[in-house]
Amino acid sequence: MNKDKIIVALDVAAAAEARQIVADLRGEVGAFKIGLQLFTAAGASFVRETVESGIKVFLDLKFHDIPNTAARASVEAARLGVWMFNVHALGGAEMMRATIENVREVCERENLIQPKIIGVTVLTSANRETLREVGIAAEPDEQVLRLAQLAAKCGLHGVVASPREIKMIRANVGEKNFLIVTPGIRNDAETKKDGRKTKDERRNKLETSDDQKRVMSAKEAIAAGADYLVIGRPILQSADRISAVRKILREVETA
Repeated sequence: MNKDKIIVALDVAAAAEARQIVADLRGEVGAFKIGLQLFTAAGASFVRETVESGIKVFLDLKFHDIPNTAARASVEAARLGVWMFNVHALGGAEMMRATIENVREVCERENLIQPKIIGVTVLTSANRETLREVGIAAEPDEQVLRLAQLAAKCGLHGVVASPREIKMIRANVGEKNFLIVTPGIRNDAETKKDGRKTKDERRNKLETSDDQKRVMSAKEAIAAGADYLVIGRPILQSADRISAVRKILREVETA
């Protein structure tokens, strides 16, 4: 597996800690994700600093607003120089098309490299009950496919989806080079242990320390057809982060 497929999630509370993770792993992985926690703590200036240091940044802010507001926020993300960012596909076709069109126009006018724009389908923390709570009757995989097809129709470069929906998206979204970015990656030992639990045990599991439900190992996700893996806890919580990354790479070599 090409190390460029790994995106390390900088899910930490301070810029100093994020800088140390980047310094340790920049030669080991392809990109780093800056999400809501770090962005709120360190701001756009940290994103710009990271980009200017030669790091590929996936800005994971999941824009979801009226089309004009989402499009304008997306333009500012492009001006930061990020490699990729996302919007909620649930925001609808008008929002996604406005985002694509505005970013393309500004990038052409200002001679900027256009970032990859991907749509969030159903969060990996969500399950059937979560969708029912907000009035969505579809099963999670049905909702993921519906939103992935809509994102592709609107011209987005790909989607964020759990590893459990990768094969389904590949089989039903025919756009060439459509990216699937996959969070919910856990190590083999964790996924096998969870797989031995009964359905009731998994359903009743407390989610305070790990709220992701639809997960797979890195090896399984790559075998299913993921383009990029977003990995946080298995790397960040390791006593030796470099060894953790290299172990993941070894595990997926046979995928």
